[in-house]
Amino acid sequence: MALYGIADLHLSLGVNKPMDVFRGWENYVERLKQNWEQTVKPEDTVVLAGDISWGLSLSETEKDFRFIDALPGKKILLKGNHDLWFSTKSKVERFWETLGVLSLSILFNNAYHYGDYAICGTRGWINGEGAGDKKVLLRECGRLRTSLEAGRALQKEPLVFLHYPPIYGGDECEEILEILMEYEVKRVYYGHIHGYSAGYALNGSRHGIEFRLISGDFLQFQPIRIV
Repeated sequence: MALYGIADLHLSLGVNKPMDVFRGWENYVERLKQNWEQTVKPEDTVVLAGDISWGLSLSETEKDFRFIDALPGKKILLKGNHDLWFSTKSKVERFWETLGVLSLSILFNNAYHYGDYAICGTRGWINGEGAGDKKVLLRECGRLRTSLEAGRALQKEPLVFLHYPPIYGGDECEEILEILMEYEVKRVYYGHIHGYSAGYALNGSRHGIEFRLISGDFLQFQPIRIV
């Protein structure tokens, strides 16, 4: 039994928004499927850290979620900035139930027990200058805290998954980092960063926390083992 992670699948099997036009994304769906099936076993779990489907509504995500469901293992999904299909956790879960999609769960104001660890996380946000950005950031901070409290109740070491990086280049999101340090988080996995921008992403230790970029294209669509 193993835990894997990958972010930013950007699937578009039900809509016309292919990512193959971008460098590094050639045949990405086929590559993802092959790598996943060669790596992940039915008893394993994979965390998908946001930007999962380009569908704008749940109906437009059906083919994408059927594709993910057919892959080996259990999957835990969190919301990314492009996951505009996400309305509420209960609505998404009801939609999956109608499809008979049984291997997917949502990480949203909760935590999941996995061996010696608690899987925690939220979308996160950026350091914006506007009042709207600040409002969203504070809301995401609240969701991260709620998830980490749920993880603390499990009495397990937290593994945190975010979509937005709390550190990028010389920029640090102090509000998110303060919460991570308060709960003594040691490992954080994030997505959102693509292409040449990955050169500015942190893959290493800062503030006593190990950070790792797990965007699909950065990993060459190979799920990375977490534990």
